[in-house]
Amino acid sequence: MIEALHVRTRRLLHRVLTRPRVDLPLALGLLLLAGTGLTTLYSAADGSFPLVGGQAMRFGLGFALLLLVSRIPPSVLRNWTPWLYAGSTFLLIVVAVLGEGRGADRWLNLGVMRFQPSELVKLTMPMMVAWYLHPRQLPPGWKDIAMVGILIAIPAALIAKQPDLGTALLVAAAGAFALFLSGMAWWRIGLLLGSAAAMVPVIWHLPVIHQYQRDRVLTLLNPESDPLGNGWHIIQSQIAVGSGGVFGKGWMHSSQSRLDFLPEHTTDFIFAVYSEEFGLVGVCLMMALYAFIIGRCLWIAMEARDTYSRLLAGAIGMSLFVYVFVNGGMVSGMLPVVGVPMPLVSYGGTSAVTLLTGFGMLMSIHAHRKRHD
Repeated sequence: MIEALHVRTRRLLHRVLTRPRVDLPLALGLLLLAGTGLTTLYSAADGSFPLVGGQAMRFGLGFALLLLVSRIPPSVLRNWTPWLYAGSTFLLIVVAVLGEGRGADRWLNLGVMRFQPSELVKLTMPMMVAWYLHPRQLPPGWKDIAMVGILIAIPAALIAKQPDLGTALLVAAAGAFALFLSGMAWWRIGLLLGSAAAMVPVIWHLPVIHQYQRDRVLTLLNPESDPLGNGWHIIQSQIAVGSGGVFGKGWMHSSQSRLDFLPEHTTDFIFAVYSEEFGLVGVCLMMALYAFIIGRCLWIAMEARDTYSRLLAGAIGMSLFVYVFVNGGMVSGMLPVVGVPMPLVSYGGTSAVTLLTGFGMLMSIHAHRKRHD
């Protein structure tokens, strides 16, 4: 039996490591976006080669994982899903006990590197919802919806406790998208959204919402009330975006970041640097590139062979849309300041690696799509 397991493992590794299956339009879009991100980061970091080199290494690792995961059949991913979900949830519990970070316990120190388990949950959450709904009759009834709600609530609550409410909401949204794409009746969706909206005033006063999080929402409504404190991020970001005009000031000419008026200009607010340097035209081009990538994800979901693949691919594509929407809204002053990076543009952490790994799953789903010939 051990010999048979060894043979099966060797065959799987051979299949994974040879002839990677790549969707060229999606791969080219991701490469172009990553190149744009490195170019913008070089300017935002004032020509810091170590910073850009570190991000390039993350991209290299991410694309390597993309090629690796693209060779894993969706059926294998589906079989691994419960274990990956359980493992990532366990890591969130470990973070609650042994985590570290600046103002929030979000990281695990592995000695050679620091790891943020909530990034892993961004993938395992839609995978788990898709796995649960795959063998069941769709559209789901209240029993299955309630079960999915529990699967979403457990890791989301652990992430919110770190505290990291922004990531918790994004993780919950990733799972909710998989549920939405399962064909839920619109009246059920409306009832759930209405119930969630009705709960907002109650949650606002609960201890789960910290005072600094309330301040961010209140500051959004009137940033000028505290221009040198809580409103500083929004005001300086809006100045950077507005000063770019139609055609921008040109690469390496972002005054707001170079004069250190714009905080977090290499991470959460790097999109403001891009907007100042490349203007409205550049922003429209970047949004068009994101729209192409998201549209390609949804097309792959439509062509998927089974329910698991369809729900997973669609949820990853819609999650990318939410990341772009939230960061763009934050930078332009339309949404509260949250720690959501612009995908493949902002510097930092494991977000780029996680995102590219997710696109590797999309490549695998595309390679095993249903045939029309």
